[in-house]
Amino acid sequence: MSRTPAYAAASATTPLAPFAIDRRAPGPRDVQIDIAYCGVCHSDLHQVRGDWGGEIFPMVPGHEIVGHVSAVGGAVTKYKVGDAVGVGCFVDSCHECAQCRAGEEQFCSEGMTATYNGRERGTGAPTYGGYSTRIVVDQDYVLRIPDGMPLDAAAPLLCAGITTYSPLRHFGAKPGDRVAVVGLGGLGHMAVKLAAAMGCEVTVLSTHESKRKDATALGAHDFAATGDGSVFQSHAERFDLIIDTVSAQHDYNAYLGLLKVDGTMVLLGIPGPSPLSAFPLVWRRRKLAGSLIGGIAETQEMLDFCAQHGIASDIELIDIDAIDTAYERMLKGDVRYRFVIDIASLKG
Repeated sequence: MSRTPAYAAASATTPLAPFAIDRRAPGPRDVQIDIAYCGVCHSDLHQVRGDWGGEIFPMVPGHEIVGHVSAVGGAVTKYKVGDAVGVGCFVDSCHECAQCRAGEEQFCSEGMTATYNGRERGTGAPTYGGYSTRIVVDQDYVLRIPDGMPLDAAAPLLCAGITTYSPLRHFGAKPGDRVAVVGLGGLGHMAVKLAAAMGCEVTVLSTHESKRKDATALGAHDFAATGDGSVFQSHAERFDLIIDTVSAQHDYNAYLGLLKVDGTMVLLGIPGPSPLSAFPLVWRRRKLAGSLIGGIAETQEMLDFCAQHGIASDIELIDIDAIDTAYERMLKGDVRYRFVIDIASLKG
């Protein structure tokens, strides 16, 4: 065991504060990582504030983790000390079910082991995330950060990047396809960059006209403000694929009307209940789908794709003691487009 500095929420109503956790010594297949940066995901905020239920306190959030290997177990073959690596949203799975064997560990039939606010297989000990200086992970759940990729801007790729890459790949986005991205936040800005790099014609749909300039700078070919509703007539039956990143409640039926025949709308956000009519689906044989993150192999594919195309997240680097302020700003949409914690500020 090694005593490891961290930042934790003691309860759903208390600010995050300095904390110490015990990390296990590396086992035969384990990789020990000295964390350099950790992205701040909106789900961190939801979980530390008890929005989703099932919270385990004290909680050390963080599942967009990058750093360098500092030790390896005797059976590790994939990594060596000094390698730049990352850890995403999960650190284990059953290894045996059909989904795990297919490389889609995120859909493990026994449930993936979350990087934080989960429990380790076997011991039942709580998992603690990347708001800490060190983490120990089985080599099969570690990602290689490509050479030349800036580590701070790579961190959000481990969640925001794969969350948007996976549905683009799975639902067949290809050059020339018309892809709409709903919302231009942490997920949306990555969806724009990735879809544009895949050769798609990208339109950003946002309630805020102020996002037009940013959308263009990120690679979007078009922008439409949805505030007055006219876009649902002017862009009717235009898109092959819609990537919906919005977590606030909105009218799915209106957006479904923007799809062509056989078009697909993929939900990435998790808002509250939203009325859904069968009519816009039946009328044009449209599909409404959901997507989570991606498996380890697909996440590595995404990182390599981003390195090839010069893609990284647009970030604002913060010290760990600014995390509660960052959460409040996230609630207001006041970040362009992802906060990343400099873990050197936790080391002291």
